[in-house]
Amino acid sequence: MCLRKVQETIMTMDVLTSLPQHDATELFSYRDGTYLAGLVGAAVVKLDFFSSLAKSPADAKSIGASLGFGERPVDVMLTMFTALHLIEKKGTVFQPTELAREFLVRDSPRFLGPYYSMLVDRPGSGAILEVLRTGKPDGFASRGNKKPWAEEMEGDAFAQEFTAAMDSRGLNLGPAMAQALDLSGRQRLLDVAGGSGIYACCIAARRPHLKVSVFEKPPVDRVARDYVARRGCSDRVDVLAGDMFSGPLPEGFDVHLWSNVLHDWDTPVVRDLLEKSFAALRPGGSVAIHDAFINRDKTGPRTVAAYSVHLMMNTEGKCYSVAEMEDLLTGAGFAGVQYRRGAVDHGVITASKPAL
Repeated sequence: MCLRKVQETIMTMDVLTSLPQHDATELFSYRDGTYLAGLVGAAVVKLDFFSSLAKSPADAKSIGASLGFGERPVDVMLTMFTALHLIEKKGTVFQPTELAREFLVRDSPRFLGPYYSMLVDRPGSGAILEVLRTGKPDGFASRGNKKPWAEEMEGDAFAQEFTAAMDSRGLNLGPAMAQALDLSGRQRLLDVAGGSGIYACCIAARRPHLKVSVFEKPPVDRVARDYVARRGCSDRVDVLAGDMFSGPLPEGFDVHLWSNVLHDWDTPVVRDLLEKSFAALRPGGSVAIHDAFINRDKTGPRTVAAYSVHLMMNTEGKCYSVAEMEDLLTGAGFAGVQYRRGAVDHGVITASKPAL
């Protein structure tokens, strides 16, 4: 290998293992919170949500029934408004906070509804109400055809574009994730739906004893191979072509990584995928879920709650709370659930498959 190639490889390994010098949380929030103002405006102007809740505090199920909204969008909306300190929960019942009563309830002399009315008349704002009412994602509406996200990923152009976007995110999240994972004694890790392979490369760079494979659906598998090769990781990271929804997951691995994957899907799908992990893992193996998690009592963080609105609009999923993910893991058969904090309001939840 020539000297220049060696130097490039060393630089790549350094980026994959070193943490960023600055906190990028706010920079992430500008992109991930794009629907936040629209959701608040729709609730104030179109739904008169806070006025209704002030008159009749209610639990999540009753709120959904009164508005005609499904469970997922109601959960995302209530979590967001709780994180913004606009509503609060007393037992199982939600009610407006004093802040919301002063500015967002119609009979208040300081009601800001007219100020928000111009916001909700903007093109595209109606999509928020449509998603709330139908529970179906709007897709990447800016692209014109509004194809479902998963269907868009089957095209080469969008697969390249989307994978590049997620790769840039992963390069800033991956080193902290790899540092948080305890992989001692592990031999083979499967990065399920691993995109560009950035998380696999970060793990391989930090844990040279580990054999890492990325499991991706065509055409993303071809994109991943190119990224892995350009990072000089092909000797430690390979790419397996396959679809996590078609049949069982590959066997022979003692760790499964789900990094920023499960948040794209609703609870029944997440449950099925974790059950597939449990079935395919070796006895004594472990699963690691790296994602942006809502806290246990669903009061924040605000940035993650806003990202959950983004996911509601564009995918079939949401950001799950730590408690929700624990329940899903134990329901699939895993034990010993633990949570560790990562970078940019992300964290890692791990659990183990009991040994025989």
